[in-house]
Amino acid sequence: MEYRKMENLGVSASLLGFGCMRFPTMPNGEIDEGRAEKMMDTAIAAGVNYIDTAYPYHGGKSEPFVGKVLKKYPRGSFYLATKLPAWLVNSVEDAERIFNEQLARLQTDYIDFYLLHAMNAGRYDDLSRLGVVEWAEKKKAEGKIKYLGFSFHDNYGAFEHILTDRKWDFCQIQLNYMDTEVQAGLKGYELTEKLGVPLVIMEPVKGGSLTTFADDIANMFRSQRPDASLASWALRYVGTMPNVKVVLSGMSTEEQVADNLKTFDQFEPLSDAEQQLVKDVVAAVKARVKNGCTNCRYCMPCPFGVDIPRNFSIWNNYAMYGNAGGAKWNYYHEMKPENRADQCKKCGACEKACPQSISIRDNLAQVHSCMESL
Repeated sequence: MEYRKMENLGVSASLLGFGCMRFPTMPNGEIDEGRAEKMMDTAIAAGVNYIDTAYPYHGGKSEPFVGKVLKKYPRGSFYLATKLPAWLVNSVEDAERIFNEQLARLQTDYIDFYLLHAMNAGRYDDLSRLGVVEWAEKKKAEGKIKYLGFSFHDNYGAFEHILTDRKWDFCQIQLNYMDTEVQAGLKGYELTEKLGVPLVIMEPVKGGSLTTFADDIANMFRSQRPDASLASWALRYVGTMPNVKVVLSGMSTEEQVADNLKTFDQFEPLSDAEQQLVKDVVAAVKARVKNGCTNCRYCMPCPFGVDIPRNFSIWNNYAMYGNAGGAKWNYYHEMKPENRADQCKKCGACEKACPQSISIRDNLAQVHSCMESL
């Protein structure tokens, strides 16, 4: 197992972290505890020592399950990470109550890596105003929290605001080779490196999207490493960066555990040639985009309720990654019926406002036709 030293903390964490958000589940939606426990045991036996969960994962069932599994291991043999659900916190008293509930769920007296969950500029400022950040620092001084950080979902400006507001022990961002300019992005990575803040990476395979390419794209990778999984390329991409100390993988199957352990057992950073290959893949994938929607939202609001940029985002992502299941879920479950493409009445107001001169009406009809075909 590859380990990375967090110099500021004196911690050596496994580069592969076990993300506890996507355990295998039973038909009723409950965690398949037998399988999930064996998967965790396999990872820990192979040297994984960073376990990441959160208050809302699996409908609140992840923390209690993780606590039960980890109870059989010496407390000092692993690093446990969990997160304060900031959207449920309106006072220091709320934070205290939830934190104590988490300690009970996890059957532990302290949390190694505690994160303010899903920070954006407004949410962070609210927590600061309420005194919750100061509360967390007091918990650290008491030894209830060993290391304090945050996970992040916003733009680079918000990331810089939060990261430079105080001295953080670590932070967690979304990063993968397709999303280098999304959220904190590579610019955010460079800032953590400059400030000496160790980085934990989430979504390194973009929720599984980087494992579902069409054959011609997949064969670009296979031409270099015929036996390597597509996931391994994504994991190696972020793991090649020296300030990345943990790469989280939300493993759902035994096969994913085995493949990830193979990748990190004798970790190989991407060579220069492989870095170029990744760039070529990114260019090839982006060339499949159906239209040039930039999410500027000049076309909004639609007088008939259609969420035009959201529809185009789903369509373009399906074209790039071929993830039919994800496209169907996003279109038919995550989006309200009144916001879908088939509600377009072809009034044309959106096209007059579009700076990209997109044929929005025709494209929306294609979006719905495509989704129906799935």
